[in-house]
Amino acid sequence: MPSPIKIIECPRDAMQGIKTFIPTEAKVQYIQSLLRVGFDTIDFGSFVSPKAIPQMADTALVLSQLDLSSTKSKLLAIVANERGAEDASQFSEIDYLGYPFSISENFQMRNTHKTIAQSVLILDDILNISNKTNKQVVAYLSMGFGNPYGDPWNVDIVGEWTRKLSKMGVKIISLSDTIGSSNPENIHYLFSNLIPLYPDIEFGAHLHTTYNSWFEKVDAAYKAGCNRFDGAIQGFGGCPMAKDELTGNMPTEKLLSYFTSKKVNSLNALSFESAHNEATKIFSIYH
Repeated sequence: MPSPIKIIECPRDAMQGIKTFIPTEAKVQYIQSLLRVGFDTIDFGSFVSPKAIPQMADTALVLSQLDLSSTKSKLLAIVANERGAEDASQFSEIDYLGYPFSISENFQMRNTHKTIAQSVLILDDILNISNKTNKQVVAYLSMGFGNPYGDPWNVDIVGEWTRKLSKMGVKIISLSDTIGSSNPENIHYLFSNLIPLYPDIEFGAHLHTTYNSWFEKVDAAYKAGCNRFDGAIQGFGGCPMAKDELTGNMPTEKLLSYFTSKKVNSLNALSFESAHNEATKIFSIYH
């Protein structure tokens, strides 16, 4: 019997780089449509400085207007420091705090204006806050498959950071292909080596991709034992702090196509079609 697949839909990642402010009501309508699909988790917003990510300034307001009474999906919010974690933790509706932890010094500075050493201390504080408020932390190991800045990277470095984060108490680590630089061999090698070594860690794949390279990446991660995948409908978005504008998020419809072929897709097809239509509507207006 195949293991159940967790698909995490990321409207926050799809929207955050759009310069035109998307009205709160439009965000609520879109996220509400996603809550009906059956995703394991919705990465719906972030508690970060409005100066850094203006699009997410209304995250708390969006949350206050969501109807969560008939969804099984959990909610995840991105935080970049202790203040963000404190703010997000005030909301009982939020299950997960996501923290972008880069193993590229250059990218960590670009993304959070902190060094890796400072980020370790911040993550420790976020873990303490989450423990007190009954949240779980998802650590995104960004630049997990390489980086364009010349910072040291190899599979041993990724493994060492996994060990350190596990020792700190992180239970969910999502390896993040922030610039779409991964190749299937690296993806397979990382997951097939790390997953057996750390049975208490839930590993995820946050893969960015060009439209023609998605299959090999998903296939490599799944065959190596990864059962947690992030996506964004139609591949919208990507990291506004990263380099390649042609590289978007993993298209959720491609994930569904792949996992349907493996007979491990449990999402509601009609609700997904409706959410797909909502995505087309909102991203055709705001882009």
